[in-house]
Amino acid sequence: MSSIFIVLIVLLAGAVLTYFADKVAGVARDIVFLGTIVTATVWFFMNVPIGETTSMNLGGLTLSFGLSSFSYLFSIIVLGLGFFAAFYAIPYMHGKEKLGYFYMNFILSIFGMMGIILAKDLVSLFIFWEIMTWSSYLITIYNGNDVQRIGIKYMIFSALGAYAMLMAIVLSYAFTGSMTIDALVVGFTSMPHMYQIVIPILLLTGFGVKAAMMPLHVWAPGAYSNAPMAFTGVFSGALSKMGVYGMVLVFVTLIPHLPEASLLRTIFAWLGGITAVMATVWAVLQDDAKKLLAYSSVAQLGYIIVGVAVGTPLAMMAALFLAVMHALFKGTLFFAVGAVERQAGTTDMTKVTGLIRKMPWTFLASLISIIALAGIPPLGGFVGKWFLYESLITGSNYLLVIVIFFSSTAAFLYAYRFLFGLFLGQEEEEYAHVKEAPLLMVLPMLILAGGSIFLGAFPGYLFKIIENGLISINYPIPTVKWWEMSTILNGWGDTVNLMYVWYSVVVVFVFFLLYIILKGRKNTRYVSTKEISTSGEIPRPHESLNFKLDFYKPFERAIEPMLRGNMDKYWTSFGKGLEAFFDFTRRLYSGNGQTYAIYVITFLVILLLFGRSWFGL
Repeated sequence: MSSIFIVLIVLLAGAVLTYFADKVAGVARDIVFLGTIVTATVWFFMNVPIGETTSMNLGGLTLSFGLSSFSYLFSIIVLGLGFFAAFYAIPYMHGKEKLGYFYMNFILSIFGMMGIILAKDLVSLFIFWEIMTWSSYLITIYNGNDVQRIGIKYMIFSALGAYAMLMAIVLSYAFTGSMTIDALVVGFTSMPHMYQIVIPILLLTGFGVKAAMMPLHVWAPGAYSNAPMAFTGVFSGALSKMGVYGMVLVFVTLIPHLPEASLLRTIFAWLGGITAVMATVWAVLQDDAKKLLAYSSVAQLGYIIVGVAVGTPLAMMAALFLAVMHALFKGTLFFAVGAVERQAGTTDMTKVTGLIRKMPWTFLASLISIIALAGIPPLGGFVGKWFLYESLITGSNYLLVIVIFFSSTAAFLYAYRFLFGLFLGQEEEEYAHVKEAPLLMVLPMLILAGGSIFLGAFPGYLFKIIENGLISINYPIPTVKWWEMSTILNGWGDTVNLMYVWYSVVVVFVFFLLYIILKGRKNTRYVSTKEISTSGEIPRPHESLNFKLDFYKPFERAIEPMLRGNMDKYWTSFGKGLEAFFDFTRRLYSGNGQTYAIYVITFLVILLLFGRSWFGL
């Protein structure tokens, strides 16, 4: 049996067995769940070689699967993040209800994502896309909070994307007579020009929904913040990348053949830029850490979409590098928020605060990931954003540079709010009982945060995988080069050794650390958080210094005109309009035979009067 099938069978069988093991005992359920994820991950990376292909017949259709260097890159994201999230989920979900239901859908979502990136035909791609969508939907509504608004919105937009993809598949089969992805790529140039435009747009619509691209993004903040944090790291870090995976394929294999390629690239690049800006603005204004990270995820995906749409070698390398980085730091941050939620009981930053001493390891993982998210050297986020800026400047996309720079700069606001809100504020007595999260929750956070550190010093290891992946889908060999995995040749031909950046940061850090230690150490008086002087007065113990409510009120006033155009309102109005239209059409079906006779007579009269001019009859 093919090694690829073994991975998929292990995941599918594990999902079913986990559900039934829950009926027997919680320990059996946890063992089967962890065993499934670990076995599938280890087997895949140990036994599935790049280049392996296989197929099977199902109802007269041939379903083809294979592992390319490009799909291998995304399998690292899916299985890597899923692996750590599985260990994190055991203590996080402990004591909750319907765990068999949760763990089954957790595995099915991994199963669906692996099927997508291994699929070599459009039918397999669509089937696994739906498995991924339904399993993630069932997890989104697991907590039972606001199911009508959040869950239904997610399914409506997922259905919109699925129907768009299905229409593209049908059109592709009509002209190529084959369901394989290769047949679509090869036969694309011989299609009528109208269909050459329609098929990519339909596919990009379907993929754009999962990538949370504006204006198709409105489902994401609610879904990300409503799902259990044990899954949200995978939801945001890996599942969203299935949209990126599809968009890269479309922009690399189909779009270049169109005369309108430049226009389409510009449109989608600006959609990505607008997504980054608007989501960043909304992230700054959130009081709940989960919602803040949810909007932040949408913003970070906007950067990736910009790089994919611009499509130059440097931009594509930057986009895929940021895709991996986003999985690392956003997975870590959602895990950290989940740890705070489990230990403190809330993620409302106007309530919980001052947890740095209570949860120091969670704070450390959050700090590293926030630095990576903000693109500050010497971590991996800096490398990805640096390349993205270079690609936009060297490609003369100066306005986009301004947009992305604004979004990246504004991200510092919500990054600071996140750290201050949960960890650096005043300690409150009601959270004096809070302790560090269990080891199985802390270790995944620290390991993923360590990945951001490693890729900041040695990005070449990831760039090599990305380059091989792009070459495997016939993309021109990128102009990004490296030596010893830490030296980068940038877009202007300048050589930069990132280890020098590391050395500089370390030297500055050590200098200031020694300065703080040596300066007046003997005369230092350590004070508690209640001994903060305010205008010459020391607040009494019962007086709270928590000012995180309306944290950025002046900023909110300044951007108020931007907030009036909330896309959610437009979609709601559109939905109400459709509802009214459907209600009107429903009234046409009155059940009265005489009314139907009038309809028939009216149709015949129109046909007699205008049939020749309208229909050529």
